Amino acid sequence: MVQAFIRYLESERNESQNTITSYLLDIAQFATFVFGDTDALEWNHVEKRASRSFLANIAATGAAPTTIRRKLSAMRTFYKFLVREGAAEKDPFYTLKGPKLSRELPDVLSVSQISEIMDYLERSIKEAIAENEKPLVVYLKKRNHAIFELLYGSGLRISEALGLTRAELYLDDNYVRVFGKGRKERICPLGSHSIKALKEMFAQEAIVWPDAKPADPATSKLFKNKLGKTLTARSAERLMHDTLVAVGISGEYTPHSLRHSFATHLLDAGADLRAVQELLGHESLSTTQIYTHVSVEHLRTVYHAAHPHA
Repeated sequence: MVQAFIRYLESERNESQNTITSYLLDIAQFATFVFGDTDALEWNHVEKRASRSFLANIAATGAAPTTIRRKLSAMRTFYKFLVREGAAEKDPFYTLKGPKLSRELPDVLSVSQISEIMDYLERSIKEAIAENEKPLVVYLKKRNHAIFELLYGSGLRISEALGLTRAELYLDDNYVRVFGKGRKERICPLGSHSIKALKEMFAQEAIVWPDAKPADPATSKLFKNKLGKTLTARSAERLMHDTLVAVGISGEYTPHSLRHSFATHLLDAGADLRAVQELLGHESLSTTQIYTHVSVEHLRTVYHAAHPHA
């Protein structure tokens, strides 16, 4: 049934590979909890108390509310499929509720911090060229700059950016086709800084790997590691950390913080909330509204720091 479930996620729900992998891990964890090491997975015989115990056990390990809710969602999706296929009579997770989520404000870099980061990345490229570094070193520095410009300039998720192909990039028309959660397509504008950084990266790539056969635009990913392979999300996170340390910015920032900053800075500048929703690819406006709270907090901080009667 698990293989049939995978086909269902791919063909009917159009889920990304990351989502499918996450679902399978959650299902495997539940199977181990309920059935142990046996290969006889009797999904139809699972009682509600077992599903409740599973979630309670996850909570007892100190898992975040978002993690618990994700596992609950995965199991509900799986059992909904089993019931539809006649492999289970009922969903033992149906009436269970996940923990409430605290409305934490996202971590946002200021405009001046973004400028510091970009200045550092551009400066590191110039220094590498001036010091006659190897072409690969120059490529990696130009790649780093292009990633930061794209994430901040277009508000992409890191998974979206790393999954982009050349065929989805329209540099002459200043936009990129992005496939987000559920493989939903949206159009995101490309700023002049992003376009310049990407073109410089591509030019350097041709110098580093001159003998590489022409890449298929439909499958060739934009960002490569030092071996010429597709850059991973883990490497991008490490790049973010190392860059912030080099610049001297402290805080628990991730590549996703650049997306948060993109949205917040747009709203600070007076952008329409629904326009920002479209750019981010949010289904619900309420998801985008969290950034209005960040903007209000920013205005409050500025007020208290600058107004004599604050």
